[in-house]
Amino acid sequence: MRILICTDLEGAAGVETMESVFRGNPGFEEAYAELARDMNAAIEGAFEGGAIEVVALDGHGPQGLDFDLIDTRALRGDKQLMNEFKKPYDALFYIGAHAMAGTQNAFLDHTQSSMSWFEYKINGRPTGELGQAAIWAAYHDAPVIFVTGDEAAVTEAHNFFGDMECVAVKRGIGRNSCETYDKKISRDKIRRAAERAVSSFLHDPSVYKPYKPSLPAEMLLTYYRTDYADAAIASNPSLERVGPRTVRKIITDYLDILP
Repeated sequence: MRILICTDLEGAAGVETMESVFRGNPGFEEAYAELARDMNAAIEGAFEGGAIEVVALDGHGPQGLDFDLIDTRALRGDKQLMNEFKKPYDALFYIGAHAMAGTQNAFLDHTQSSMSWFEYKINGRPTGELGQAAIWAAYHDAPVIFVTGDEAAVTEAHNFFGDMECVAVKRGIGRNSCETYDKKISRDKIRRAAERAVSSFLHDPSVYKPYKPSLPAEMLLTYYRTDYADAAIASNPSLERVGPRTVRKIITDYLDILP
Protein backbone atom coordinates (compact mmCIF):
# COMPACT_ATOMS: atom_id res chain seq x y z
CA MET A 1 0.00 0.00 0.00
CA ARG A 2 1.36 3.39 -1.03
CA ILE A 3 0.40 6.41 1.11
CA LEU A 4 0.85 9.98 -0.09
CA ILE A 5 1.06 12.47 2.78
CA CYS A 6 0.27 16.04 1.79
CA THR A 7 1.20 18.70 4.34
CA ASP A 8 0.47 22.27 5.25
CA LEU A 9 2.01 24.36 8.00
CA GLU A 10 -0.92 26.30 9.46
CA GLY A 11 -2.52 23.22 11.01
CA ALA A 12 0.55 21.75 12.69
CA ALA A 13 0.62 21.26 16.45
CA GLY A 14 2.35 24.15 18.21
CA VAL A 15 1.99 26.64 15.34
CA GLU A 16 0.20 29.53 17.01
CA THR A 17 0.90 32.76 15.11
CA MET A 18 0.38 33.99 11.56
CA GLU A 19 3.97 35.29 11.42
CA SER A 20 5.45 31.86 12.10
CA VAL A 21 4.16 30.31 8.85
CA PHE A 22 6.31 32.62 6.70
CA ARG A 23 10.01 31.92 6.22
CA GLY A 24 12.27 34.55 7.75
CA ASN A 25 9.79 35.56 10.44
CA PRO A 26 10.24 34.91 14.16
CA GLY A 27 9.01 31.45 15.05
CA PHE A 28 9.24 29.98 11.55
CA GLU A 29 12.08 27.57 12.29
CA GLU A 30 10.21 26.13 15.26
CA ALA A 31 6.97 25.91 13.24
CA TYR A 32 8.97 24.11 10.55
CA ALA A 33 10.15 21.62 13.15
CA GLU A 34 6.67 21.19 14.64
CA LEU A 35 5.25 20.09 11.30
CA ALA A 36 8.10 17.59 10.90
CA ARG A 37 7.25 16.12 14.31
CA ASP A 38 3.59 15.72 13.31
CA MET A 39 4.70 14.13 10.05
CA ASN A 40 7.01 11.67 11.74
CA ALA A 41 4.19 10.54 14.02
CA ALA A 42 1.98 10.00 10.96
CA ILE A 43 4.73 8.19 9.06
CA GLU A 44 5.44 5.90 12.02
CA GLY A 45 1.75 5.08 12.36
CA ALA A 46 1.36 4.44 8.63
CA PHE A 47 4.14 1.87 8.62
CA GLU A 48 2.85 0.27 11.81
CA GLY A 49 -0.54 -0.03 10.11
CA GLY A 50 0.93 -1.90 7.16
CA ALA A 51 1.94 0.71 4.58
CA ILE A 52 4.65 -0.47 2.20
CA GLU A 53 5.61 2.97 0.89
CA VAL A 54 5.05 6.47 2.28
CA VAL A 55 5.70 9.67 0.34
CA ALA A 56 6.05 13.00 2.16
CA LEU A 57 4.87 15.99 0.12
CA ASP A 58 5.43 19.67 0.90
CA GLY A 59 2.04 21.29 0.35
CA HIS A 60 2.83 24.61 2.04
CA GLY A 61 5.13 25.78 -0.70
CA PRO A 62 8.90 25.82 -1.14
CA GLN A 63 10.57 24.84 2.12
CA GLY A 64 7.38 24.30 4.07
CA LEU A 65 8.61 20.87 5.10
CA ASP A 66 12.13 20.20 6.40
CA PHE A 67 13.05 16.87 4.86
CA ASP A 68 16.23 16.73 6.94
CA LEU A 69 13.94 16.22 9.95
CA ILE A 70 11.64 13.66 8.33
CA ASP A 71 11.74 9.92 9.07
CA THR A 72 14.16 8.51 6.50
CA ARG A 73 11.78 5.64 5.68
CA ALA A 74 9.52 8.14 3.88
CA LEU A 75 10.28 9.06 0.30
CA ARG A 76 10.60 12.72 -0.62
CA GLY A 77 7.78 14.01 -2.81
CA ASP A 78 8.30 16.05 -5.94
CA LYS A 79 9.02 19.76 -5.40
CA GLN A 80 6.24 20.46 -7.89
CA LEU A 81 3.10 19.47 -5.98
CA MET A 82 1.05 18.40 -8.98
CA ASN A 83 3.81 16.17 -10.33
CA GLU A 84 3.46 14.00 -7.23
CA PHE A 85 -0.34 13.95 -7.39
CA LYS A 86 -0.05 12.55 -10.93
CA LYS A 87 1.77 9.46 -9.66
CA PRO A 88 -0.30 6.46 -8.48
CA TYR A 89 -0.98 5.88 -4.79
CA ASP A 90 -3.68 4.13 -2.77
CA ALA A 91 -4.74 6.66 -0.16
CA LEU A 92 -4.03 10.20 1.02
CA PHE A 93 -3.14 11.62 4.43
CA TYR A 94 -3.35 15.39 4.97
CA ILE A 95 -1.21 16.60 7.89
CA GLY A 96 -1.40 20.19 9.16
CA ALA A 97 -4.63 21.16 7.44
CA HIS A 98 -6.45 24.47 7.86
CA ALA A 99 -10.08 25.27 7.09
CA MET A 100 -11.33 26.97 3.94
CA ALA A 101 -11.70 30.73 3.58
CA GLY A 102 -14.65 32.14 5.48
CA THR A 103 -14.75 29.53 8.25
CA GLN A 104 -15.46 31.07 11.64
CA ASN A 105 -13.04 30.36 14.51
CA ALA A 106 -10.64 28.61 12.17
CA PHE A 107 -6.95 29.35 12.66
CA LEU A 108 -5.63 31.18 9.57
CA ASP A 109 -8.56 30.09 7.39
CA HIS A 110 -7.94 30.66 3.69
CA THR A 111 -8.10 28.96 0.31
CA GLN A 112 -4.89 29.22 -1.70
CA SER A 113 -4.36 32.97 -1.31
CA SER A 114 -5.62 34.83 1.75
CA MET A 115 -4.89 38.06 -0.17
CA SER A 116 -6.90 37.44 -3.33
CA TRP A 117 -9.24 34.40 -3.13
CA PHE A 118 -12.58 35.14 -1.45
CA GLU A 119 -14.53 31.98 -2.30
CA TYR A 120 -13.82 28.91 -4.41
CA LYS A 121 -16.59 26.49 -5.42
CA ILE A 122 -16.76 23.19 -7.25
CA ASN A 123 -20.24 22.34 -8.57
CA GLY A 124 -21.67 25.01 -6.31
CA ARG A 125 -20.05 23.72 -3.11
CA PRO A 126 -17.59 26.00 -1.27
CA THR A 127 -14.33 24.09 -1.16
CA GLY A 128 -10.94 24.62 0.47
CA GLU A 129 -7.51 23.10 0.14
CA LEU A 130 -8.60 19.88 1.83
CA GLY A 131 -11.27 19.41 -0.82
CA GLN A 132 -8.85 20.31 -3.59
CA ALA A 133 -6.35 17.67 -2.46
CA ALA A 134 -9.13 15.10 -2.23
CA ILE A 135 -10.26 15.86 -5.78
CA TRP A 136 -6.69 15.51 -7.06
CA ALA A 137 -6.52 12.17 -5.25
CA ALA A 138 -9.73 11.13 -6.98
CA TYR A 139 -7.74 11.02 -10.22
CA HIS A 140 -6.34 7.72 -8.88
CA ASP A 141 -9.56 6.75 -7.06
CA ALA A 142 -7.63 7.32 -3.83
CA PRO A 143 -9.60 8.38 -0.74
CA VAL A 144 -8.52 10.71 2.05
CA ILE A 145 -8.23 8.44 5.09
CA PHE A 146 -6.55 10.65 7.70
CA VAL A 147 -6.45 14.39 8.47
CA THR A 148 -4.84 16.49 11.20
CA GLY A 149 -5.30 20.20 11.86
CA ASP A 150 -7.32 22.52 14.03
CA GLU A 151 -10.86 21.72 15.14
CA ALA A 152 -12.37 23.60 12.20
CA ALA A 153 -10.26 21.66 9.68
CA VAL A 154 -11.30 18.38 11.28
CA THR A 155 -14.96 19.38 11.07
CA GLU A 156 -14.47 20.28 7.40
CA ALA A 157 -12.80 16.93 6.73
CA HIS A 158 -15.71 15.02 8.23
CA ASN A 159 -18.20 17.15 6.26
CA PHE A 160 -16.45 16.29 2.99
CA PHE A 161 -15.18 12.76 3.56
CA GLY A 162 -17.50 11.29 6.18
CA ASP A 163 -16.38 8.94 8.92
CA MET A 164 -12.59 8.78 8.73
CA GLU A 165 -9.64 9.22 11.05
CA CYS A 166 -8.90 12.77 12.22
CA VAL A 167 -6.86 14.36 15.00
CA ALA A 168 -7.45 17.96 16.12
CA VAL A 169 -4.24 19.43 17.53
CA LYS A 170 -5.59 22.89 18.42
CA ARG A 171 -8.64 25.14 18.49
CA GLY A 172 -8.95 28.43 16.64
CA ILE A 173 -9.87 31.53 18.64
CA GLY A 174 -11.03 33.95 15.98
CA ARG A 175 -8.75 33.75 12.96
CA ASN A 176 -5.33 34.82 14.14
CA SER A 177 -4.89 32.98 17.41
CA CYS A 178 -5.45 29.49 18.74
CA GLU A 179 -5.24 27.24 21.75
CA THR A 180 -2.73 24.46 21.12
CA TYR A 181 -3.37 21.11 22.76
CA ASP A 182 -0.62 19.15 24.48
CA LYS A 183 1.79 18.33 21.66
CA LYS A 184 3.03 15.04 23.08
CA ILE A 185 -0.52 13.78 23.48
CA SER A 186 -1.47 15.06 20.01
CA ARG A 187 1.42 13.25 18.37
CA ASP A 188 0.62 10.03 20.12
CA LYS A 189 -2.94 10.41 18.82
CA ILE A 190 -1.59 11.09 15.32
CA ARG A 191 0.54 7.94 15.38
CA ARG A 192 -2.29 5.75 16.60
CA ALA A 193 -4.88 7.26 14.22
CA ALA A 194 -2.54 6.86 11.24
CA GLU A 195 -2.02 3.21 12.18
CA ARG A 196 -5.78 2.65 12.45
CA ALA A 197 -6.43 4.40 9.13
CA VAL A 198 -4.00 2.24 7.17
CA SER A 199 -4.94 -0.96 8.95
CA SER A 200 -8.67 -0.43 8.36
CA PHE A 201 -8.07 0.50 4.71
CA LEU A 202 -6.07 -2.68 4.15
CA HIS A 203 -8.77 -4.73 5.89
CA ASP A 204 -11.62 -3.22 3.85
CA PRO A 205 -10.83 -0.49 1.29
CA SER A 206 -14.53 -0.08 0.49
CA VAL A 207 -15.00 1.68 3.86
CA TYR A 208 -13.30 4.75 2.38
CA LYS A 209 -14.72 6.50 -0.68
CA PRO A 210 -12.80 8.89 -2.94
CA TYR A 211 -14.25 12.40 -3.03
CA LYS A 212 -15.38 12.63 -6.67
CA PRO A 213 -17.50 15.59 -7.80
CA SER A 214 -19.35 14.79 -11.00
CA LEU A 215 -17.61 15.67 -14.26
CA PRO A 216 -17.71 17.90 -16.14
CA ALA A 217 -17.53 20.15 -13.09
CA GLU A 218 -17.99 23.88 -12.73
CA MET A 219 -15.33 25.86 -10.90
CA LEU A 220 -16.31 29.31 -9.66
CA LEU A 221 -13.68 31.55 -8.08
CA THR A 222 -14.60 34.87 -6.53
CA TYR A 223 -11.73 37.22 -5.81
CA TYR A 224 -11.61 39.98 -3.21
CA ARG A 225 -11.18 42.67 -5.90
CA THR A 226 -12.16 43.19 -9.51
CA ASP A 227 -8.57 43.73 -10.64
CA TYR A 228 -7.66 40.21 -9.53
CA ALA A 229 -10.42 38.91 -11.81
CA ASP A 230 -9.15 41.20 -14.58
CA ALA A 231 -5.68 39.69 -14.30
CA ALA A 232 -6.99 36.11 -14.19
CA ILE A 233 -9.03 36.56 -17.35
CA ALA A 234 -6.14 38.26 -19.14
CA SER A 235 -3.72 35.42 -18.35
CA ASN A 236 -5.97 32.39 -18.76
CA PRO A 237 -8.21 32.01 -21.83
CA SER A 238 -9.99 29.00 -20.30
CA LEU A 239 -11.69 31.28 -17.77
CA GLU A 240 -15.02 33.01 -18.31
CA ARG A 241 -15.97 36.22 -16.51
CA VAL A 242 -19.36 35.70 -14.84
CA GLY A 243 -19.33 38.59 -12.40
CA PRO A 244 -17.27 41.64 -11.42
CA ARG A 245 -15.06 39.52 -9.12
CA THR A 246 -15.95 35.98 -10.27
CA VAL A 247 -14.49 33.72 -12.95
CA ARG A 248 -15.75 30.34 -14.17
CA LYS A 249 -14.08 27.27 -15.63
CA ILE A 250 -15.49 23.94 -16.84
CA ILE A 251 -13.38 21.02 -15.64
CA THR A 252 -13.16 17.60 -17.27
CA ASP A 253 -10.09 16.32 -15.37
CA TYR A 254 -9.70 16.02 -11.59
CA LEU A 255 -6.13 17.32 -11.85
CA ASP A 256 -7.29 20.51 -13.56
CA ILE A 257 -9.46 22.14 -10.90
CA LEU A 258 -7.44 25.32 -10.36
CA PRO A 259 -7.84 28.45 -12.52
